[in-house]
Amino acid sequence: MKRLFLFLALTVCITATAGPGVKDSKTNYAREALKPYVDSGVLPGAISILYNDGVQETCCIGYSDVARKRPIRLDDVFMQCSQTKGFCGVTIAKLVEDGKISLDDPVSKYLPEFSELWVLDEDKDGVRTLHKAKNVLTIRMVLNHTGGFAFESVAKRDNIPGGGWNRGVRLRQAAIMAANTPLMFEPGTKASYSNLGIDIGAAVVEVVTGMKWEDYLKTAILDPLGMKNTGIRPTKKQLKHLVEMYDVSKDKPAVYRLENGWSQRPYDDPEMVASAGAGIWTTAADQLKFYKMLMNLGMGDNGVRVLKEETVKSILALSTRPEGMGGYSLGLNAPEHDGEDEWFGHGGAWGTNCNVNWHKKQLRLWVVQVLGDQTWNDDMNKAADKFFSQTLDNKKLNEYTGRMK
Repeated sequence: MKRLFLFLALTVCITATAGPGVKDSKTNYAREALKPYVDSGVLPGAISILYNDGVQETCCIGYSDVARKRPIRLDDVFMQCSQTKGFCGVTIAKLVEDGKISLDDPVSKYLPEFSELWVLDEDKDGVRTLHKAKNVLTIRMVLNHTGGFAFESVAKRDNIPGGGWNRGVRLRQAAIMAANTPLMFEPGTKASYSNLGIDIGAAVVEVVTGMKWEDYLKTAILDPLGMKNTGIRPTKKQLKHLVEMYDVSKDKPAVYRLENGWSQRPYDDPEMVASAGAGIWTTAADQLKFYKMLMNLGMGDNGVRVLKEETVKSILALSTRPEGMGGYSLGLNAPEHDGEDEWFGHGGAWGTNCNVNWHKKQLRLWVVQVLGDQTWNDDMNKAADKFFSQTLDNKKLNEYTGRMK
């Protein structure tokens, strides 16, 4: 049964430090914009981080758990949903950089079941008309949503029981199912958002590395960046600090939601399997490390380089799709053309989002766990505009190891 909770009139806003080598902006733009929504109960709780060339505004406002009045914090664990796609994109970029794969390699080079594909022409009165695919499906296509795949596999779409986004279907199994399902269009000719395509990319990673995708992600990306609270399965200890989920709507207090059908409890189920399209749990503190690495063109805040600058610039920060199909790189929304005002990043189904601008060294991170009408977005956008337009004192920041000159 859903439970309705009224909020205290007093807004809870935790003051969070910006971190070593980062200057606190001493501004409260996000807090001022969000406070009325939290006070009224419309917004359960949120984390906003605004970063501009070494200066950062960090706001944790409201609650992770309204019923228990547990304030939301940077180390609270949450489901980032489709932001997982960017994590998969980075693992692919790492293998490209290491010369182990090429984005234009046929997927069938690593997953033989994709050697012959069929495209759906018509589905009428239960009769399907198909033709053999003329174009070769490449790694590039499955990572930028131009492969022709549906959003999810039939098993996941039909809600076969199982925890997590993948319904108990392992990445290699998901790839086999995809190869035996007609494509919606010729590979490389259109764009259609697909978790399944990203899972296929992760299956390639498993074949090339001989490791589970989530293990390679941990070894190559998460551990070097110090992201200790990120993975496919939160621990019981982490779940004590879970950002709970709520249904939200205009002018009404948020309503507690036990779970969403796409991501089912128990979240720490030992049988949980990875989904690279959506399925990684993380914290705001960890996610900040990942996106600052992208903002700093492959260099972590801790001074560890996980990718070369050119790798990030060419296949993560810039679209890998054909011209005119909209901007998307490898699991990340990205511009079609480079420019100093261009941002790249990704959002997630429960409202999370992070985007960065590597030219200006700017970042905007947002964490909630909500479903419904996010009526605070306009006010939050105005708050961010105020932050990024202000004159900032950047003196003595050149020694900050995470900042690129």
